[in-house]
Amino acid sequence: MIRLLLLAATTSLIASPLVAADEALNAPEYPETYAQDLTETIFGEEVADPYRWLENDVRNDPEVANWVAAQNQTTDAFLEQLESREWFAERIASLLNFERFGIPQRAGENYFYTRNSGLQNQSQLYVQTGIDGERRLLIDPNAWADDGATALAGWEPSPDGSLLAYSVQDGGTDWRIIRVIDVSTGQQLGDEIRWAKFTGIAWVGNEGFLYSRFPEPEEGQDFQALNYNQAVYFHEIGTDQSEDRQVFATPDHPERGHSARTTHDGRWAAITSSIGTDDVYEVHLMDLKRRGRDRWKAMPLVTGFENSWTLIASLDGTLYFRTNHDAPKFRIVSINLVDREPEWRLVVPETDEPISGASIVGSKLVVEYLRDAASRAIVLDLKGEGASAIELAGLGTASGFGGSPGDPETFYSFESFNRPDSIYRLNLETGETDVFASPELTFDPDDFAIEQTFYPSKDGTKIPMFIVRKKALAESGVAAPTLLYGYGGFDISITPGFNATRMAWMEAGGVFALANIRGGGEYGKEWHDAGRRANKQNVFDDFIAAGEFLKANGYTTEDGLAIEGRSNGGLLVGAVTNQRPDLIDASHAAVGVMDMLRFDRFTAGRYWVDDYGYPDREEDWRILRSYSPYHNVRDGVDYPAVLVTTADTDDRVVPGHSFKYTAALQAANLGDKPQLIRIETRAGHGSGKPTDKVIAEGADVLAFLAHFTGLADVQKN
Repeated sequence: MIRLLLLAATTSLIASPLVAADEALNAPEYPETYAQDLTETIFGEEVADPYRWLENDVRNDPEVANWVAAQNQTTDAFLEQLESREWFAERIASLLNFERFGIPQRAGENYFYTRNSGLQNQSQLYVQTGIDGERRLLIDPNAWADDGATALAGWEPSPDGSLLAYSVQDGGTDWRIIRVIDVSTGQQLGDEIRWAKFTGIAWVGNEGFLYSRFPEPEEGQDFQALNYNQAVYFHEIGTDQSEDRQVFATPDHPERGHSARTTHDGRWAAITSSIGTDDVYEVHLMDLKRRGRDRWKAMPLVTGFENSWTLIASLDGTLYFRTNHDAPKFRIVSINLVDREPEWRLVVPETDEPISGASIVGSKLVVEYLRDAASRAIVLDLKGEGASAIELAGLGTASGFGGSPGDPETFYSFESFNRPDSIYRLNLETGETDVFASPELTFDPDDFAIEQTFYPSKDGTKIPMFIVRKKALAESGVAAPTLLYGYGGFDISITPGFNATRMAWMEAGGVFALANIRGGGEYGKEWHDAGRRANKQNVFDDFIAAGEFLKANGYTTEDGLAIEGRSNGGLLVGAVTNQRPDLIDASHAAVGVMDMLRFDRFTAGRYWVDDYGYPDREEDWRILRSYSPYHNVRDGVDYPAVLVTTADTDDRVVPGHSFKYTAALQAANLGDKPQLIRIETRAGHGSGKPTDKVIAEGADVLAFLAHFTGLADVQKN
C-alpha cells in the first residue's frame, strides 16, 4: 500500500506515453508437439528425450519446419494483442536513428572505418586518404540482399592500404566468404574463399593472406555438423582457392583450432592454437623473411595449453605478449628471439585489476584494465615505466587502441549505458585527444542515472551490479519494473554499453540492472573458475541473489522482475527460471544452451566442455543433469511468463536447444502465464542481424516483459 501511494505521488516524475497493459489477453493455444517414446539409460539413470526430433535442421525436415511455422503463428497472435509493442518499436527505432562510426584503422595513408547513417540495415565501409581527407564509400553490404540479412562481418586492409580483404556473413551464419577489393578503384577482384570460420585475415605483405577454414561439410550438414580439423591456409592474391597452401594443421589432433596473425613489421606469422573455449593456448612462429618451404616452417614458442598468450606486437626483434602465466590477472612480457638464449622478460607486472588488452603504438605501450567491470587505460614506455592515464568520459567501456609501432596516433571508442560510442583520436607523443566522431542523439544522456552496487551472493561473495534508470526515478526512490541481465561464463566480461532496446525500457519507466556474476572475466581467472564446471551453480546463485537484492532494496516492484540472457546467458535464464520461478515475473531466454546432455554434438558445441564439462563423463554428467533447463522443467509449479527467442540459421547454439526447451515448457502444467517461442528467419546467433530485425525483436520482447511485470501499469498509475 505504501509503495502504491508513493507511486501515485510521483507519477509526474516518470510518465511516458506507453500504453497500459491491464487489458485481458486471449491465452495462447499451443500447437500440438509430438512426443516420441525415447528414453535412454545414462550412468544408471533413465533420461527421457521426447523432443529429440526437434534437433533436426529446419531446412531439411518438413516436420520441424511445420512446427516452427505453427509456433511463430501462435506467438505472433499473442504479441499482436500487446498495444505497447508499437510504442516500443517506434522508440527503439528513434533511439537507433543517429549517425554512428566504427573505430578507424590506418594502412599506408588510408583510414578505413564503418559508418551507419542511422537506420541502415548494415553499416557501410568507408575509406579516406589522410586524416583530413574526404571519405569515400568502399563497400555497401545493404546492396547484397533484399532482406538486409547479408552482412560485412570483418575486414582487413593490406599493409600499404591498396587492397582490402573482407568477409561476408549471410543470414547470421558463422560461415564466412572472404573476398578482395582494390581500394583505389573500388573494383572487386576475382578472389573468393569459402568454408572459412572462426577466422581472422592476416596479410603477408601485399602478396596474400593467411586465414582459417574447416573442411567442406557433407551436403545438408552446413549448420549442424561438428567442427573438426581447422587448418590455416595461405591465399595468394589472384589465384583460385584450390591453389591455396595449407601451412598449419594438426591432423593427429583434429579437435584443435588454429588462428593466424602477422606482425606489423612483416617478420613473423604467429599461429595460436586452442583446444576449446578455455583461455589456454600454444603459439608457433613462422619466419616470413624466409623463402620457399622454410617460410612456413612452424617453430614452437609456447607449448602445453596451460596459459593464455596473446601477441601484442613485434618491435626491433622483440615480441611482446599479454599472458596469465604466473599472473591470474595478467601481465605483459617480452622475448627477443635474436638473443643466443632467448628468455622471457617482465614488462608490466600483474596488479589487482585484470589487464584486458594491450597494444604498441608509436613508441608507447597502451594497457587496458578492468576496474570493477569498467574500463581504464594507461600509456607506458616500452620498459613499462612512466605511466600516464588516458582520461575516459566516465564509467563505461573503452575499446580500440590499435595501431602499429611508429604510428603517431591511436583511435579508441568510449560508450556507457546511456551513451553510444564516441570515437577519439589520441596523439601518443603529445598526449592530446581529439574527437573523431561523436553522435548527435535524440535523447539526453544526462537524464539517466548510473550506479554500481555490490551485493552478497548465497555464499557471501560480493557481486558487482550496475543499476541504470531515469534520474528522476532514482531521485524519487520509487520501485519500478526491472530488467535484470546476466551472462556468467567463458571468461567473458560484460561491461557497460549502449543498447537502444534497454534504453527504450528505461524511457518507459523501467530499471535496467546488469549483474557481473561469476564465470565471467571481470576479476580474472579466479572469477571465471568460480563459475564453471563443478562451480556452475554459483552463477545461478549469484543471479538469484541479484533479483532478491533488487526486490529487497526497493529497486524492483514486488511483481516486476524480468530476467534476460543470451547464449550462455540463455542457459542462465532457463536454469534460474526452473530453480526460482517464484522470484521471477517474466523471463527472456535468447539463443540459449538448453540441453546440457547433448550440447557437445553440434557445430561448435564441443568447444564448450571447458566451461560446462563433458557429458560423457559421469561426474560432469551428474552436474549437468542437475541444472539442464530442458531436463528440469517443474511440472505442477507456477512459472513466470517465458519468451524464448532463437533463429533458424544459428549455427553457434543450434536452435534445437530452444525448440526442445519450449516443447518441454508447453507440455508441463506451469500455471496461467504463457511460455512462447519467437523464431527469427535468416538470422543467426546475433552478429550481422539487420537493423529492422533488431527493432522488431526488441519491441516484441519488451512488450512481452512489460505486460507481465506491470511496466505499463506503472505508467497508468
